[in-house]
Amino acid sequence: MSTETYLNHPTFGLLFRVCLVEEKRELFSTLYAQRLFFVASNDSDGIEFEPINRTEAKVLVENRLRMLRRTGLSKEYDQLQVIHKRTF
Repeated sequence: MSTETYLNHPTFGLLFRVCLVEEKRELFSTLYAQRLFFVASNDSDGIEFEPINRTEAKVLVENRLRMLRRTGLSKEYDQLQVIHKRTF
């Protein structure tokens, strides 16, 4: 079963989680248009949003795919591959 994660952005509304980028950093996109992307960083001060463009988001997902393939996490790799094809 896959779980979906959503986050409410103060300006852009509901965002959905595309993938984990690294520890305490996740890639989110606007729910409907999937045109705006944000890296959400979670630290002791709260959540910080960093807007990034579509190309940067694609590179982050592709880097995550490479890391999953190298470490042999095939289930997570397959799930992210589907998200990559659907989003980009």
